[in-house]
Amino acid sequence: MGQENGLHIAVVGATGAVGQQIIKTLENRNFPVGKITLLSSARSAGKTALFKGEEVTIQEAKPESFEGVDIALFSAGGSVSKELAPEAVKRGAIVVDNTSAFRMDADVPLVVPEVNESALHEHNGIIANPNCSTIQMVTALEPIRQKYGLKRVIVSTYQAVSGAGAQAVEELYEQTRAIINNEPYEPKILPVRSDKKHYQIAFNAIPQIDKFQENGYTFEEMKMINETKKIMGLPDLQIAATCVRLPVATGHSESVYIEVEKDGLTVQECKEILAGAPGVELQDDIENQIYPMPADCVGKYEVFVGRIRQDLNKANGFHMWIVSDNLLKGAALNTVQIAESLIKLNLIRNK
Repeated sequence: MGQENGLHIAVVGATGAVGQQIIKTLENRNFPVGKITLLSSARSAGKTALFKGEEVTIQEAKPESFEGVDIALFSAGGSVSKELAPEAVKRGAIVVDNTSAFRMDADVPLVVPEVNESALHEHNGIIANPNCSTIQMVTALEPIRQKYGLKRVIVSTYQAVSGAGAQAVEELYEQTRAIINNEPYEPKILPVRSDKKHYQIAFNAIPQIDKFQENGYTFEEMKMINETKKIMGLPDLQIAATCVRLPVATGHSESVYIEVEKDGLTVQECKEILAGAPGVELQDDIENQIYPMPADCVGKYEVFVGRIRQDLNKANGFHMWIVSDNLLKGAALNTVQIAESLIKLNLIRNK
């Protein structure tokens, strides 16, 4: 299947929302797949999925599933990654993991190719894909940091329900129908399925994504804070996050305030920098009401940036609005881009 002499790729979590997007993204980007192995839990094994017009049977993910695999793309939850990623590495595969299992491990690169592709040289078999909300923010901020430095970041997110999984999206739809029809409903998933209380997401905004930590921030907020420092190589960056779930199916939005280190940055130059940045599309024409919105980003690879304006009190402070498809650039696309970078940098073993 695919090109001769292509790579043997395994997708773990092939039936999940992100796994399905990874399969589509490999196909759409014409990734050099010689053989594809689709893996899932025992519950989903036996189902089939299409890859380049051919039916592929999904198998149960086991340690021996990774024999002969060149790159294993994991998106099946942290516990699966912790159990099976080391087994894949033992068998010679490079793992690109889309969970939080390894992101903050000192010897695991945390990579957004537009930002820190060179970190891939340091991998020891496992590479971590960052959190969706972190990916789109650092993609937009890195080109500004390169020219003007970065001192402070304050971000408020407006995150889509698909970030909590397909069942959460179904809950959004069911609640919306129930409320419109004046019918009863019982929230069961959001904000966190395993937490004590559940709240409606339809016609609501929930200021909790993941569980609360001792410092009052949620795990999602701390992920954004710690991952941004690691990816950008800025351990002393002043950064704070507030993460909110909105009744949007797909597409994360972020209001971001930054303070740069060097003087002289203008709104116009900021726009010019972003207009030429890899992976970024500038949508900033307020005269014609053009700015990024999640409804317009679905199915698109870019990180969209608009509403760029200078702070009214700080000359080196700027505000912007960042939007991206959380299942694509926030997950599947970045995973596949990491695999593409491994090829580009000649980091695939015996290839």
